[in-house]
Amino acid sequence: MKGFLIFFLFLSINIFAQIPTQPKDPATKDPFFTDPKKNSQGEKVKLIHSDEFGVVKGKYDDNPFFSGNVEFSHQGSILTADEVIFYREQNFVKAIGNVKLQNADGSVITSGEMEYDGNTQKGIARKNVLLTDPGQTIKTETLYYDRLSNKAYFNTGGTITKDGNVMYTKVATYDLNSRLIDFTGNVKIDNPEYTVEGVNIVQNQNTNTATFNGATTITNKKNPSNLIYTEKGTYNMNSKEVFLKKNSRIHYNGKILTGDDLYFNQITGFGTGKGNVTLRDPLEKRYMKGGYGEIYEKKDSAMMTEKPYAVKILEKDSMYFSADRILAYQKLDDKNPLKKKSFLRAYKKARMFKSNIQVRADSLSFNETDGIMHLDGSPIAWSGEKQITGDKIEAYFDTENEFIDSLRVIGNAFAISKADSLNMKDEFNQVKGKLMTVYYEKNDVKLAKVIGNGQAITYADDQNEKTKEVERIGVSLSTCGTIEAEFEDRKVQIISCTIGANVDTYPMSLISSKQRFFPDFNWNTKDRLRTWRDIFVDSPDYEEIKYQSDDVLYNAAQKKIDDAKVKEEAQKPKRVRK
Repeated sequence: MKGFLIFFLFLSINIFAQIPTQPKDPATKDPFFTDPKKNSQGEKVKLIHSDEFGVVKGKYDDNPFFSGNVEFSHQGSILTADEVIFYREQNFVKAIGNVKLQNADGSVITSGEMEYDGNTQKGIARKNVLLTDPGQTIKTETLYYDRLSNKAYFNTGGTITKDGNVMYTKVATYDLNSRLIDFTGNVKIDNPEYTVEGVNIVQNQNTNTATFNGATTITNKKNPSNLIYTEKGTYNMNSKEVFLKKNSRIHYNGKILTGDDLYFNQITGFGTGKGNVTLRDPLEKRYMKGGYGEIYEKKDSAMMTEKPYAVKILEKDSMYFSADRILAYQKLDDKNPLKKKSFLRAYKKARMFKSNIQVRADSLSFNETDGIMHLDGSPIAWSGEKQITGDKIEAYFDTENEFIDSLRVIGNAFAISKADSLNMKDEFNQVKGKLMTVYYEKNDVKLAKVIGNGQAITYADDQNEKTKEVERIGVSLSTCGTIEAEFEDRKVQIISCTIGANVDTYPMSLISSKQRFFPDFNWNTKDRLRTWRDIFVDSPDYEEIKYQSDDVLYNAAQKKIDDAKVKEEAQKPKRVRK
């Protein structure tokens, strides 16, 4: 397009110097041609051919014209038209009818009319203007050209076609030196795979990249719900890579990725986000946040790091997750390939908060579809005033009713329950064994079943018939192959103890505080998550609760025993050495 209207630059008055007739009226020129700084005339051109030449009174305001297969040339550029009118005093020409300009750089312009001012070196092509440049075409009704700045533009609406892309815009400016096209006003780029719509797009024809200024949307044609929105960004049309810098969103597979700085490759489906990254999944009612994130569209997975957390939005009670790294993904259901299952994984320092259960572990894996959660690496779970630990914990949730159904503890299973949460005594019911299943009822621990090396320490209470108050009567030590312990209110009752069963119940006066705890007792109040915000720290580091040891009855009984021993020793005859 470099040679656009270049012939006008060299327009000469020599050709017309032999014409005796002077123009009657000057041309009425578009304000675009006004340039007070430019007064010199341009170079001369060479007339190759015209069928007719002359002046007809009343035609073209009595100005001279060439007509019939008119052809001019200069330095390799050829202009053809039905007629060319020359305003000699103004160094201004008009070409009318089937106008065609063939430039030396290979670009071609066709239009119904062309005008050129040899002094300002500006030109205008009108009526069905078509510019064909190597690899692209421009269509518009009026095209303006300034040879000094080597820029062309239109403001009447037009289309630009290049490499299968069709660009529609109200206004466009084309810099022939840098090969930049600046589109403004209802811009639309149509591609076989996508459409781009925005208010201002600058396209670099050399690199085939587009810069977005203002609200812009890139929509996937096969799946219109997959789209990209930004208010500032860059798009490489060759590699299909987009770099987004302001108020940006990437919509894919029903999910929405936002962040301060986003990147996405439409070919590979890989994207990244930096700074205030959020990935929303409305279908799963879940969102993830972090300082850095990655998405894999084709694998339907995403990863979040830099203080990441995830929220599973439930109608009654949401779930909050945190870890050093969080991964969310979907895969086909083995039983039904038409359906997908959703998974959430958290690695290193995994934490989860729900009002009726809180967990900590080194890693966490949650099957959101089936409601199965796996906890590995020193897992610990709290429910009310109950704590459960083991080598591995599996939690089962009722996804429809949004409550926890049960826990399965594998290896060194240990359940602890405060015997009476209303006092500060160090009294805890304890059940442990090789394997344990904990059942919930109405989001509270109801029953624990232990298989293998079952042991239990439980406090026995009874109601005083006279006062109707509950009184502590003793502690039971149970050793069984299998144990079933029922949790009800503030009590734990052993309802089944089989296979090598051995149960001993001691009154409070005959059991010491040391005997009331298993050696690996580990009631943890420091690390427990008490609010959902506790997921953001390695440990809430709450002050350890100090419980009071109640050994009054035991100490009194021991004192009686000791006193009796002393009395008995005193009554024994003493040997006197002679």
